[in-house]
Amino acid sequence: MIKVAIFGVGLMGGSLALCLKDKPGIRVAGHSNRPSQVEKYVSLGVVDEASTSMQEVAEDADFIFLCVPVSLLEPYLDELLQMRLKPGCIITDVGSTKATIVKHARKRAVPGIHFIGGHPMTGSERSGVEVADYNLYENAFYVLTPDESTPEEAYNKLTDLLQYTRAQIVRVDAEQHDEIVGAISHLPHMIAVALVNQIAGYNEKDGLYQSLAAGGFRDITRIASSHPDMWRDILLNNRSVMLKLMRDWNAEIAKLTALVENGDGDGIVREFERAGAFRNQLPERKKGVLTSVYDVYVDIPDHPGIIGQIATLLGNHRINLSNLHISESRADVPGVLRLSFRNEVDMDASIKLLKQHSYAVQL
Repeated sequence: MIKVAIFGVGLMGGSLALCLKDKPGIRVAGHSNRPSQVEKYVSLGVVDEASTSMQEVAEDADFIFLCVPVSLLEPYLDELLQMRLKPGCIITDVGSTKATIVKHARKRAVPGIHFIGGHPMTGSERSGVEVADYNLYENAFYVLTPDESTPEEAYNKLTDLLQYTRAQIVRVDAEQHDEIVGAISHLPHMIAVALVNQIAGYNEKDGLYQSLAAGGFRDITRIASSHPDMWRDILLNNRSVMLKLMRDWNAEIAKLTALVENGDGDGIVREFERAGAFRNQLPERKKGVLTSVYDVYVDIPDHPGIIGQIATLLGNHRINLSNLHISESRADVPGVLRLSFRNEVDMDASIKLLKQHSYAVQL
């Protein structure tokens, strides 16, 4: 029997547990410092067993997953390495920065215990074990960052176990990982925060900014609402990379500023064409480090009960709707109903169904 211990059974840890639980020969144990959480893990059926004792959960474990905030990875790892773990035990994590924890693990190395950094590049704006999802990892890139001291046998054992997540395993150097993820995830979050704060400053003098900053502006800046403490830890942990990226970003903004100052229309066109060409080559509807949005916009007449009719239609066809929002609705003018889904399958099914019932649908 293979024992998998998970510390931090929230969205990421809970989704991992659901992928592994009930598989032949695997037992999943969860840990939390709070008894109420331990009871919840078991009552929801996310894990086979759970405890507030780190020792009880970690002992005899073949695999230990640290699904705790980035700032807690080192303390948890230090405490685990002081225990008498099972020989050959493999410890990994799901943090979005890798160089620091890999370096720390190398310094604290214990013979016979193997640490392999990990980062499943998926997630959700929601959190907690209640929203754990068996399909969260499916088709997502799952980065592993073994170093030169990692035995191939240990790496292969971990990749074999992670096959149950149905993710695409990618082997990457820890520092290279931080540079790439810093550019495609951490920097966009910082830009979104700065942009929203800039508009918030304008809004203090003219409330019309907030009124008109709906629709597209709200959508493209949604990541600015991410958890502040979590992002503080991520950005400071990846500080050296972020400082370089911010300098490069300032250079790009300075270039565009110069084009506008000089009235260089051709230069502006070239920049947009260059950006468009690269963006068009990006994979569509593939899970990545930034959570995808599965929204559908439906034009609706101002008829009593129309919202309920659409929701009932979707429910009767077992299409899971995660949220809805009315953008506008007044007499003789079609309202716009935004329907949000948790995955592409439900989104595509809703589009097909709504069009069959003569609704005007847009993405």
